Amino acid sequence: MIKKFLDKLLGKPAASTSGPPLGKRLEIGPAEHGINLSLLDDRAVKVVQTLADAGYEAYIVGGAVRDLLLGLRPKDFDVATNATPEQVKSLFRRAFIIGRRFRIVHVVFGRGREHEVIEVSTFRAVMDPAAAEQVDGNEKNFKRGADVSTTRVVDAAGRVLRDNVWGPQIEDAARRDFTVNALYFDPQRQIVVDYHGGLKDARRKLLRMIGDPATRYREDPVRIIRVVRFAAKLGFEIEPKTRAPIREMAALLASVPPSRLFDEMFKLLQTGHSLASLAELRKQGLHQGVFPLLDAVLSDAPQQAARRRFVELALADTDRRVGEGKPVAPSFLLACLLWHDVLQGWDRLKAAGEAPHPALQQAIDAVFDARVGEISGRGKLGADMREIWLMQPRFERRVGNGPLSLIEQPRFRAGFDFLRLRADAGEGDAGLAEWWEDFSQEDDDARRALIEDLRKQQPKRARRPADPGQAVDGNGADVPHAEEAAAPERKRRRRRRKPATAASEGGATAARPADNSAG
Repeated sequence: MIKKFLDKLLGKPAASTSGPPLGKRLEIGPAEHGINLSLLDDRAVKVVQTLADAGYEAYIVGGAVRDLLLGLRPKDFDVATNATPEQVKSLFRRAFIIGRRFRIVHVVFGRGREHEVIEVSTFRAVMDPAAAEQVDGNEKNFKRGADVSTTRVVDAAGRVLRDNVWGPQIEDAARRDFTVNALYFDPQRQIVVDYHGGLKDARRKLLRMIGDPATRYREDPVRIIRVVRFAAKLGFEIEPKTRAPIREMAALLASVPPSRLFDEMFKLLQTGHSLASLAELRKQGLHQGVFPLLDAVLSDAPQQAARRRFVELALADTDRRVGEGKPVAPSFLLACLLWHDVLQGWDRLKAAGEAPHPALQQAIDAVFDARVGEISGRGKLGADMREIWLMQPRFERRVGNGPLSLIEQPRFRAGFDFLRLRADAGEGDAGLAEWWEDFSQEDDDARRALIEDLRKQQPKRARRPADPGQAVDGNGADVPHAEEAAAPERKRRRRRRKPATAASEGGATAARPADNSAG
């Protein structure tokens, strides 16, 4: 009792009885941590400096510090501070408070494609489940008004639905998931602050959960996916106690909103380690039922072999592009994941007598309704996917001005890359992909020459004889029989046009049949 009174009097944080361990502050200097300052982001350092100049604590935090310790250049830089979101926002000209579950601030630098966002979070207090408001439902269906900045809400399973209560840095560190993500770096003093042995774990290449793993997975089931992603991305081993509850806790992912799982799936697939991520999902028993879009890809069924090969080629290409610093589009990868669903529906509709182009449109609509739904299928992502798929039959039409028109389409490159993947997977004509590769690299005159050369290579269509005994000359024209040649030429009668009906006199015309050609 006296110790608690003295701790309160001296401003020390109270020990948590039910939350994760608070740990002990350890400051590590540059001689020991060895961080290369040239890997720092100038804008992140500026955010820290601005907050410090205003009298607040501020540190680069989380995965950025972990990557710096490993000698890697971080993709993103986050900052943690004891300033509230409102206080942070007031210090920067372009800063925006976002989020309801956790309120954070996005500080924006630059504009357009070159813009950069530094995410700033406020130190959070350790959650005491007994003090939180418990509600029915889960993250999928929980709704609450906007004025919730100081509430703590959990569902019946212990899932944190909202938590915006601020606390000291030592509690903020305990709130983080893995020890290697609970590290803070002060670029001004060049010290790393470590409460849970994260530096040691980083050097041992070990992923270890802070606190009881089962409890932490219940708080946020997405941590199950994060541990897989970090293990694949970093090549780390998962500590046995951290790994043990994963399969049992995986059922909790069913309560996570589909949009959030969708985002996590793309983090697995678009960070440059997608094939390793799929292997880690399988290793941890998460290869079926977690991400429905990946079930067929991760299936061992023989009938899915073609799909697996196609998607694996797409993922390998994505990993290569990320490694080379090139951009990758979610629409392209999602189009690859769902292509065989579209292809099966398209073939089925054509076999039932539907014309090719309407059949493809219907197959695409069916896939969006069944597999994508409202997550992304109705926005720009869905529009780009449609364009990639609808472009595929157009590549087969290489006559006239069609190729010249197709190559001017904004999504041509994505459509062509998709065609090339299909050829590499053995489901398309390799010669067709090579022709379009040559065509795309030439100027207009050379392109027209390629079209003309292709036209000349096409076999001439000969007229069929009127009867089995009909002869054909060298130009494909019918040669008349001798008696027909001797007979006098018959005079042709001109057919008189029938008088217009009342309907046609009124301006109505017969409707022409719709053009069902693809493209």
